[in-house]
Amino acid sequence: MDVAGQVELVFSGGTAHTCNHVNLSAVRTEGEHLWVAGDETATIERLVLDSPSAPSRGESERSFALADFVDLPGPPEEEADIEGIARSGGWLWAVGSHSVARKQIKPHHSDEKAVRRLAKTKRQANRYVIARLAVEIGADGRPEPVRVAADGRRSALVGGAGSENLADLLIGDEHLAPFLAIPSKDNGLDVEGLAAHGDALYVGLRGPVLRGWAVVLEVLPVLDPTDPARLLLGPWGDGARYQKHFLNLGGLGVRDLCPDGDDLLVLAGPSMALSGPVRVYRWRGALTHATGRVVRGEEITLETELPHGDGVDHAEGIALLEPGDDTGARLLVVYDSPSLARRPTPHSVLADRVAATPVRSPGL
Repeated sequence: MDVAGQVELVFSGGTAHTCNHVNLSAVRTEGEHLWVAGDETATIERLVLDSPSAPSRGESERSFALADFVDLPGPPEEEADIEGIARSGGWLWAVGSHSVARKQIKPHHSDEKAVRRLAKTKRQANRYVIARLAVEIGADGRPEPVRVAADGRRSALVGGAGSENLADLLIGDEHLAPFLAIPSKDNGLDVEGLAAHGDALYVGLRGPVLRGWAVVLEVLPVLDPTDPARLLLGPWGDGARYQKHFLNLGGLGVRDLCPDGDDLLVLAGPSMALSGPVRVYRWRGALTHATGRVVRGEEITLETELPHGDGVDHAEGIALLEPGDDTGARLLVVYDSPSLARRPTPHSVLADRVAATPVRSPGL
């Protein structure tokens, strides 16, 4: 791995107050604008970079609450556990983890309380959404989401109250159904990556990992003809309402997805609550459907290894900066649970600019 530089991301207002900036889980670039989200709220933040190709700082934060644009199935303040952001055409997409959570043990808990907490799981409705937000240029000359755009485009939601969500579609799936009730950090269902291409969304799963194989789902959101604020997952040509791809990531799960030409860059890391290898793979021809359902060999090649700490510095999101930097460091990486070395001030964190260089094929 070649870290060519770091980018200080400066937060203010509610994000800094709640410390959600130390829980970054998703990122996407749009020229000099940076969209980021953390997994403890139901908001998306927009920062302004000082350079679209070789930034050293992102600031001027604005925070956008999902509940201002779509009708969430749960309380507006309940977290959506946003794990992926995508930007395509006039839309900004965001996806929740679609996961069940198990209570954590904290250092001050007694043995008895620790045992009780490990038996408790929770399901939050806002985690089971895919939001499509209409974007237009605001009064400040910068892109911002709106409920209804001037040209008539309307923000909408997969998984609204009383409607079918992605997890509902998987209830009868031969591979994934057994994992729906299993908490995310126990290798249960856990969405952690999103990419948009044309009408399709690629949804990466951190878990389950099936005998070492990671899973990416491909879905086609379409407008509900009876409700302009609701999206359905439409059928493919064969009638199926989602497509499954199985990726050889060396036993790791998907942490993020990022389009690069006809390819998808895949951020890969451990599926469970572990600190371990973190890698970026290139899924060649993914957006042209040039690969099969089982992606292996030269179809999926290792680009670079990323650093990780022991319980800190978990790479959670990747995005491509614009060309123009002589170092070739176009890959921007943001981290969850940043170490103190990544926190220059109480209100800022450091992201990395990385040159992704092919290393080897993962093989079988």
